[in-house]
Amino acid sequence: MDSQQLSDTQGAEPRTAALDSQLTASMELPRTEPLFSPPAPVGELDVPDPFLKEPVDSEEESLSAEEGISPSATPAVEEVTLAATEPATPSLPRSPNINKSVPPTPLPPASDDDDEDEDEAPEFYMPGLTLPTMFLPIPNTDPLSTLLTKYVPAEKRPPRDLTGDYSRAGGELHPLIMTNSWRAVARQARDRIVEADPEEVPYILSLWYLRLSSLARMRLFNQTSAECTNLFAVLHAVEPRETRTYLFDRVLPFELEVLYAKLKYWAGDHVGYLDALTALLRRCKAKARAAKHDQAAAGMWVERGTRVVLIIASQLVEMRDYTAAARLLEPLCMQPGGVSCPALRSAVARIYLQGGYVAMAAKHLAAVAEDPTADPVQKGMNAALFASAEGDWSRATVELQRIIAADPENFVAVNNLAVALLNQGRLQEAIKLLEDALRTSPATIVTAEPFLFNLSTLYELRSAAGADKKRELLVEVAKWAGDGLRTTCLKLPTT
Repeated sequence: MDSQQLSDTQGAEPRTAALDSQLTASMELPRTEPLFSPPAPVGELDVPDPFLKEPVDSEEESLSAEEGISPSATPAVEEVTLAATEPATPSLPRSPNINKSVPPTPLPPASDDDDEDEDEAPEFYMPGLTLPTMFLPIPNTDPLSTLLTKYVPAEKRPPRDLTGDYSRAGGELHPLIMTNSWRAVARQARDRIVEADPEEVPYILSLWYLRLSSLARMRLFNQTSAECTNLFAVLHAVEPRETRTYLFDRVLPFELEVLYAKLKYWAGDHVGYLDALTALLRRCKAKARAAKHDQAAAGMWVERGTRVVLIIASQLVEMRDYTAAARLLEPLCMQPGGVSCPALRSAVARIYLQGGYVAMAAKHLAAVAEDPTADPVQKGMNAALFASAEGDWSRATVELQRIIAADPENFVAVNNLAVALLNQGRLQEAIKLLEDALRTSPATIVTAEPFLFNLSTLYELRSAAGADKKRELLVEVAKWAGDGLRTTCLKLPTT
């Protein structure tokens, strides 16, 4: 049930749960600890209040949040923006949402004196944001090309474009995103920034987010950190203070603030990352209070705060503080007005399962099973995962086969069924199941790292000829994967 992340060519990043990007359940074959062993305590961490209900006004907290602009926080790049209604454990990645290629600029809160606000809005002219020296060159190689060079003869290697040439797509982002061509997206964003009018600050900042998120998707975390630091150095230098406050509150995309906090994570300071996220959550709460007479603005800040809560929970899971993560998410299982959120409750159950707290997981899964609004597929997946936790692989197999019969392209269920088959000693069936899925939809499967990891592991278990099968898999992946694949999922050493 773990997911993994890999840093750029300069080193590996620690493993992380994917609450901030992947929200359906997927299982990987190996486990580093027994399912039923509770985790070792990591110390008591303060769990912030997710503030589903209207918070009580706190003058001291509001003032402290307004005194300055706090550093912020980020979603995982796989998926940089979080849906507030679905957290869970790692899954097969879905196709990118092409409708969110460039993040929307936050709109100023609506009010009766909009005209007056427009008159008072400061004018920005920020040539520092468009300087070519703000950017670093993107490496012209990647880990996948390194593996191809080592394991595949030159005549059998599929062609791969590492130039980042976006002209072939006619300048359109749609085909680039659909093919995971993040190198080309990053180059295009950089070129547009350099050519932009320094007065078009909202447009430039949106392009900056596109650039940085593309670098992160390529796992060039050191470069992402360096360029993001350059960006915020310019933003924090804006004077006077009132203009800078307006810039951060009204113009800067919230996703960039979230990404800025992620720099602490990439630097290895996980506790500092939690502190930055908590500071951002506190700011969202203060802004929601300040806008309580403006329903649209207050709702925007509450939604942002909820997304930050999900990111904090993901980080707590990575730090194996499962209890704190579950406590943080449990209040969100019931939305305002008494509306239940089965997907979120299922996620909480999976967190408890990861920690070995089976009784607490069963409580939440039972609530989802009795919820008439819950998706039947969600109920079936929950039943399969709980059966797996109890070691009842036959029952898990039946549940997963029922899901696949209704939707043969539910590759999360396919992947989990392969795990269930393996645990029953049905190795050949598991391999055939995954290979058939790969032939059916290669463009989807080759971006699903848990799927590739499981298939590579099954090849190793089948025979000593597994190395040849993994090389064949490498060639197939290279045809479809695009940029940013974590190549450790192929289990082919680079040295």
